[in-house]
Amino acid sequence: MTRPGGRWQNWGRTEQVRPRRVERPPSVDAVRRAVDAAARRGLRVKAVGAGHSFSAIALAPDILLDLDELSGLVDVDRERGLATFAAGTRLHRIPALLAPYGLAMENLGDIDRQSLAGAISTGTHGTGIRLGGLGSQVAGMSLVTADGERVTVTEEDGELLDAVAVSLGALGVIVEVTLRCVPAFVLAARERPEPLQEVCDDLAARAERDDHFEFYWFPGTDLALTKAQQRHPADTPTRPLSAGARFLEDVVVGGVLHRVACATGALLPASVPALNRVSTRVWGGRDFSDASAAVFATRRSVRFAEMEYAVPIERLVPAFEAVRDLIRRRGWRISFPIEVRTAAADLAWMSTSHGRESGYIAVHRYWREDPGAYFDAVEEILLAEGGRPHWGKMHAQDAAVLASRYRRFADFVALRDQWDPHRVFANPYLDRVLGG
Repeated sequence: MTRPGGRWQNWGRTEQVRPRRVERPPSVDAVRRAVDAAARRGLRVKAVGAGHSFSAIALAPDILLDLDELSGLVDVDRERGLATFAAGTRLHRIPALLAPYGLAMENLGDIDRQSLAGAISTGTHGTGIRLGGLGSQVAGMSLVTADGERVTVTEEDGELLDAVAVSLGALGVIVEVTLRCVPAFVLAARERPEPLQEVCDDLAARAERDDHFEFYWFPGTDLALTKAQQRHPADTPTRPLSAGARFLEDVVVGGVLHRVACATGALLPASVPALNRVSTRVWGGRDFSDASAAVFATRRSVRFAEMEYAVPIERLVPAFEAVRDLIRRRGWRISFPIEVRTAAADLAWMSTSHGRESGYIAVHRYWREDPGAYFDAVEEILLAEGGRPHWGKMHAQDAAVLASRYRRFADFVALRDQWDPHRVFANPYLDRVLGG
């Protein structure tokens, strides 16, 4: 978001920049004019959505394009299950736009505040070993390229769609996205604290048995907070959470009390283990069912910094156990839980799950605490396990390391050279992760 004085900062307060100019194009033609004008002046352009990336991927030193006005449903093909949206559409608004057509997004992450284009570009994903990230739902995309022209890529263009599906903002400004949707469905959720070691020992079976499975672990405890979800037809009777129960769990416990616990832990680190044990016992322990979008996402009001890596699925448990042992060995007091998820292999060239079933380990730190030593040590472990960093979350890797972890890395860079030879869409982050 842009603050008074022209300073832009992301939601997690991990990155900020003061662009030369902020533009809010109301149409695709306005985006084309903005990109063309910037290119003629030798200025760089970056489009931003909701600012929910923790990395510097969206920083715009020159021209910042705020795409909030490019929002809404553009077209629907109900029979084929295709829906086209303007790029700035927020994920949390999509379910209501699809509902009249009996459609839904196949999968979502646990945060839905991002813009559609931003979430896809950074490789956002949910959980489910048979389901890919948001990029795998893309059936078409329109971008404004460095010469100010609009280019549309569809499934008829073959692997070019795989190239642009997760583009890191390096190929152009996304203006429209066509999603491959599914019939609306109900999710039945079961959330429980369970013995951590039992969850780790049974993780592969749980990931196969449940349509969506993940768990959270508060360091210093021996319990995992598990979330298992099963998919059912849209006409299945539901048992949604009452407004009071949702307010208590998501706002009071997950918001107010967690913020107090984190703030207390930042001032008094010795209190963190006890606070984490309390948190493990007051969160979770509920069964409910509702429309899919109402179950996938949860409200996040406590700011944090985040790093997440994808590792080969067979290395997920060893990697998590190594991180757990690291925290115990170092005696670190970490107030935010570690999140563990899974995803299917997909075809997008720059997806963290490209070509392999993946397990995801996400570590967090309260935004008023320095994540440096913690993230650095965890990153070393996850790199050794074959990890790939989430593009929208904090990491320290560069092109020299990343090139060996993506089979199509060189192909993507070559496409970038073709589409943006003068680096109109570059910024320091892309220079680091893709090369200048």
